[in-house]
Amino acid sequence: MPKLMSKVLIIDDSPVDTLDLAGILGRNGYTVISADDAELGLQVARDQQPDIVLMDIVMPGLNGFQATRLLTQGASTRHIPVVMVSNKDQQTDRVWGARQGARGYVTKPVRERELIGLIENLIP
Repeated sequence: MPKLMSKVLIIDDSPVDTLDLAGILGRNGYTVISADDAELGLQVARDQQPDIVLMDIVMPGLNGFQATRLLTQGASTRHIPVVMVSNKDQQTDRVWGARQGARGYVTKPVRERELIGLIENLIP
């Protein structure tokens, strides 16, 4: 059960994937905000202080690993948990994501129960 008005930021350059994630989150009572690239996502995270960030990895410009590192080390954003959401399903990607500060990793296509369970465990 989501905390009242929990806000989730989706950072993903794919409109289809963003729509899929937003649908899952909306059905489960979360407020969704999104950004279609990492640079914008970093600014939105600083400005809107979401409860959690869902971060794609492969994006033009700044990639999700770089953006995760910046979020998890930033003074105003380090408290926000980041979950990597990617088509990449290699153990090395999972390890590298964790090294950048990600608190979770799910692969696309996302399984609703897995994602919601992870979010519920990470939002204080």
